[in-house]
Amino acid sequence: QTITGNFANVIHGLNANHLTDQAIQRSKRMILDTLGVGLLGTGTEVCHKVTQYSKIYSSDLSSTIWGHLDFRLPPLYAAFVNGVAVHSMDFDDTWHPATHPSGAVLPAVIALSEAFPQKKKISGLDLLLAFNVGIEVQGRLLRFSSEARNIPKRY
Repeated sequence: QTITGNFANVIHGLNANHLTDQAIQRSKRMILDTLGVGLLGTGTEVCHKVTQYSKIYSSDLSSTIWGHLDFRLPPLYAAFVNGVAVHSMDFDDTWHPATHPSGAVLPAVIALSEAFPQKKKISGLDLLLAFNVGIEVQGRLLRFSSEARNIPKRY
């Protein structure tokens, strides 16, 4: 089997039973931190610019733009705007080698979860699993990358 196939099988095989109490508690803390930093970031100039730019997009599916109760975007653009809000403050969580895992994962997970039809809404545990799978994918991709291993030497 290929490395990619093996990677896909591992990720596909993850389920809520794999979430330990420690992983759940850390995830909740990471999510709260990311939401806080993201809400603060909605007031930045760069966030205002991407919000204005993204207003040209619309679709039948929409997701919330953090800090704007009356403004929604297609899930892809909502994840983009909310991700920019998180990263614009640069206070979101980090790990070694340098990356900001939650700022990339949480906006996408929340935007997608809002796009599900009402009768198929996901649970909080499903959201935590999706968040952790996203973090796991990011971590494994970092481990596969020879470029990522050299980040500390380059900076």
